[in-house]
Amino acid sequence: MASALDNRVPPPVIAVATGAVMAGAAWLLSPSDVPSWLRYGATGVLLLLSALFGAPAFAVFARAGTTINPVRIEDASALVTGGIYRVTRNPMYVGLTGLLLALVTGLARPWLFVGPLFFIVFITRFQIIPEERAMQAKFGEAYTAYCHRVRRWL
Repeated sequence: MASALDNRVPPPVIAVATGAVMAGAAWLLSPSDVPSWLRYGATGVLLLLSALFGAPAFAVFARAGTTINPVRIEDASALVTGGIYRVTRNPMYVGLTGLLLALVTGLARPWLFVGPLFFIVFITRFQIIPEERAMQAKFGEAYTAYCHRVRRWL
């Protein structure tokens, strides 16, 4: 079932807005008592993992000569299934989620985990599911086979 929000707001905008709300909420919440070395170490690991998912995804799309614009799915000219896309069908969204998780650990406020959860639910409903419908319509059985081989998230 289509919605007015389907593919209307670019996921990076949703991620930045979610991060801004999380940062604002951090002022209202008490930090957890986590040693700074652990907090910043975990933040660094999450940032690295985010980069390891996001950066290769852009490179694979560029090599395939297809669009990275998530608002104009119909412009997709190739079904990308190689590289990082063998691990997850949505590495860019995994990377953005990782950035939000890094923000949670950096700010050391456990209640902020609501932010990445919101992002996952919103992006799944209003971005990924509509993308999947469009990709299925455009690439048919090849896309169906890909979906059976590779998970939506991780």
